[in-house]
Amino acid sequence: MASLSLDRYPTLRSGGPWQKHPSLKRSIFMLDLRSRRQRHLLWALALTAPFGWLGLEIVVWPDVGALASTNPSETAFTRRSARPVSFVWVPYTEIADTLKHAVLVAEDINFFSHEGFEMSEVRGAIREALASRRLPRGASTLTQQLAKNLWLSPARSPRRKIREALLTWQLETTLSKRRILEVYLNVVEFGDGVFGCEPASRRFFGKSAATLSSREAARLAAVLPRPGSWSPDGSDPRFLAAVDRIERRMQRSGWLRGVL
Repeated sequence: MASLSLDRYPTLRSGGPWQKHPSLKRSIFMLDLRSRRQRHLLWALALTAPFGWLGLEIVVWPDVGALASTNPSETAFTRRSARPVSFVWVPYTEIADTLKHAVLVAEDINFFSHEGFEMSEVRGAIREALASRRLPRGASTLTQQLAKNLWLSPARSPRRKIREALLTWQLETTLSKRRILEVYLNVVEFGDGVFGCEPASRRFFGKSAATLSSREAARLAAVLPRPGSWSPDGSDPRFLAAVDRIERRMQRSGWLRGVL
C-alpha cells in the first residue's frame, strides 16, 4: 500500500484531534486515493470508448459490396414485420418503366444525377431543424431510404444518421444506379406488410410488376410515405390526390424515360 504522505493534507499536519486518531488519517488518505483512481478510470473510459464503439461498428458493419451480386433475403424492416415476409425478386428489366418513373418522380426525381445526397433538401432540413431546435426532418434520397430499409432502425438519433450517411456513400460508390433502384423496388413496403413490387402488383392489381399501367404505378408510388395507413387500392381522398399529383409529374418529366 502507498505510504501516507501528509504533504497533500495540511490540515492533518496542523495538529489537533487528527494526531490522536491515526486510523482516521489513514481512512481519509484511502478515500482520496480511491477518488483519484475513479477519476483516472473515468478518463480512461472516456478516451477508449470511441475506439470500442468503432471496433463494434466494424464487426457488425454490413457487407454493402455483396449487394452487387446477391439479393437480400431480409431487411431491417421485414425483421420488424408482424408476419413472415419472403421476397419475390424480379430483375430490373422485368419491372415496368411506369413504376420506376412513378417512384422517382414521387420520391427522388434527381436520383440519376446526384451521388446519394440531395444537398438542397439537406440544407432546407437543416434550416428547419435550427429554427425548431429539433433533429433534422427526413430529406432522404432513394439511396438513403434503401440504406435505412436494409440495415437501420427507424430511430432519428445522431448515431443512426451517421450510419445512414456512410452506408449511402457506400451504396453509391459500390452499386450502379440501376442496381440501387432494382433493390429498392424489390424490398420497399408498398402497403401494410407487403414488401416488394412483384407481391404488391399481384396482390393489389392481379398482374406482374412488368405490366403495370401508369395509374397503377402511381398508386403504388403514392403509398411509399405511408405504407401502414394507405393502400394502393384505397379510396382515401388524400391518397387519390397524391396519385393524381404523381401522374401529373410523370407527364411533365418524360425525359426520365430516356434514362430508365
